Amino acid sequence: MNQTKLSSLEAISLVLTITIAHTVLSLPRILLNSTKSATLLNLLYVTGIVILLAWLIYYCFKKFPGQDILDVSHFLGGNILKNIVGSLFILYFVVSSSILLRNFSQSIQVIYFPMTNVTFVILFFIIAMTIVNYLSFHASFKATSFIMPFAIISVLFLFLANIDNFSFSRMFPLLGDGIIDTFITGIGNVSAFCGISVLYFLPPLLKKPENYKKICIASIIISAIYLFLCVATLLFMFEFFISNDELMPLYSATRYIEFGSFVQRLESVFLLVWMIVFVCYLGITSKISILCFKKITKIKYHKPLVLPFSLFMFAITLLPKNYAESIFFENTIFRYCVWFFIFAFCIGILLIANWKMRTNKKEEIS
Repeated sequence: MNQTKLSSLEAISLVLTITIAHTVLSLPRILLNSTKSATLLNLLYVTGIVILLAWLIYYCFKKFPGQDILDVSHFLGGNILKNIVGSLFILYFVVSSSILLRNFSQSIQVIYFPMTNVTFVILFFIIAMTIVNYLSFHASFKATSFIMPFAIISVLFLFLANIDNFSFSRMFPLLGDGIIDTFITGIGNVSAFCGISVLYFLPPLLKKPENYKKICIASIIISAIYLFLCVATLLFMFEFFISNDELMPLYSATRYIEFGSFVQRLESVFLLVWMIVFVCYLGITSKISILCFKKITKIKYHKPLVLPFSLFMFAITLLPKNYAESIFFENTIFRYCVWFFIFAFCIGILLIANWKMRTNKKEEIS
């Protein structure tokens, strides 16, 4: 039984994968366009807020050891609330990952396969995700912890290799458009830490549940360092600000790396790492969605659900009529989903459930 549980490193890798998958595409551009030259300062500020929220999630789960957000929802509102929360998480993970897959596939198509229909690129990822999910329910979880160091090293290498191209004056003025944009409206950049959604499902999956607090804090700090390096690279390299039509801004940064005449055009190596990360990301979101579906329907086995979920994701990737629609979802709608659902709604459920738990105990004592 313990072999199917996650180690602390594997759990942290799951959170990082969600953040990295979004960073590969438009997340750094969204942050820069939101807070301009103050983005690095804003990231430090927002990281502090998210660490407090992660600690709050840990504290709330202390009252419900070995349970996830669906179990807590069942305690609070019975099967009705449990089914609502489970269904919302399925929609959140499936829709967001499908639209992100559409954007990533379209970027790859434009860069390398301009004569190929984007549907075939999408199918490549869907098939890879399906195979991994059929092989073992925890196969991609294990693979994710293996590929994550390479993803983190790649962005560190990207930062260091481009230092000669940096103009550090672009970080001024430090407050960007002012204090209000940096510290008030800039709070919206908490959506960059969308990987926090995985924390709601980790407690029953961990080999060592006592490490849950460390996992929560460490995953946020490492995500913040990764985001800081990505944003700093783009901020110091490019003029304000990257347009919404720009395909994978980080990919543009890789094209400036050169080491003499013999080592050039390293962007293909970066893209390969990102493609593997993306397959891991799809595997994680589909597995958590399947876990939610199993809990709300009480189905015992996961394998019969793998193909239907893969087809469901494939169908959603085809819904956007063009690139502009899918970018609008990623840039705008997804951010609101993270604010109101992942942070406000789910943390609200945990807080109310804790209040109910304390109330029940007081009544038992009296």
